[in-house]
Amino acid sequence: MASFVVSLDFELFWGVRDVVPLSAYRDNLLGERVAVEALLDRFDKRGVRATWATVGALFCRTRDELLDVMPARRPSYDDKRLSPYEALDEIGRDESTDPFHFAPELVRKIAKTPGQELATHTFSHYYCLEAGQTADDFDADLETVQHVARDYGSLKSLVFPRNQYNPEYRDVMFRRGIRAYRSNQAHWAYAPSSTHEPRLKRLTRLADAYVPIAGPQTHRVQHGSDGLTDVPASSFLRPWSRRLRRFDRLRISRIKRAMTHAADHDECFHLWWHPHNFGVNLAENLTVLDAILDHLDVLRRSGRMQSVHMGDLAA
Repeated sequence: MASFVVSLDFELFWGVRDVVPLSAYRDNLLGERVAVEALLDRFDKRGVRATWATVGALFCRTRDELLDVMPARRPSYDDKRLSPYEALDEIGRDESTDPFHFAPELVRKIAKTPGQELATHTFSHYYCLEAGQTADDFDADLETVQHVARDYGSLKSLVFPRNQYNPEYRDVMFRRGIRAYRSNQAHWAYAPSSTHEPRLKRLTRLADAYVPIAGPQTHRVQHGSDGLTDVPASSFLRPWSRRLRRFDRLRISRIKRAMTHAADHDECFHLWWHPHNFGVNLAENLTVLDAILDHLDVLRRSGRMQSVHMGDLAA
């Protein structure tokens, strides 16, 4: 039977701090907290299983705890702006005073919601393809992740920040308890790269959200001989845009056709996005999501597709 997979990159400010100032993205980040609860409610009511790839720092309850658990070995990126460790003085005391860097209560709600998998987005929103970092740095990061998440058991699935999948780090992943990961779509516009990528790649991905430039991007799940399961991405659910809203039918149709293709070929369709993408225009974004989930219901009733999370596919 075909599989419908949802994974979410839950990161708050840790995920965007190197590309946008907090003042410019404040509404999205505060709205992200509302969006997480709305999505959990949606998924629970509609029986959708999802993987929540969570930045490890969000598990911490206080700044003191965060400072205490940080790995002694940290990535030495050539571009120092990429490292959150360079800006620790910007972090507040706890979740109530700094809702942009802490989210232990939201993590708890994710873990308590049926069918939801807590997974990792690394501890520090770690970039695996940037110059200056090493496999040993990555190992220290994942060791810290499993420590801060210990109350929820070992995290089994991983999503690479900025989709910087690094095949050289597979042994590190397995050693630190990871069994499933999300790789990139099989098209040149989605190939893993550093944060400084050509504008043409970004424009091609935008166009592909509306017309099938890259094809359906459905896949058979790959179980590696090294114990790691590859669950490739199929489509990024772009946030609703007032400027592009006239093309929403095209965007939804593009996704639905790919889902049907997966159902017809017993493959996997993997939809992903960041909760902060829903941080503004939440109602409009949920309307788009509902249209996709309505199609999932059609395929489920026909017995051709099931809803699973990444960990289910690795089990």
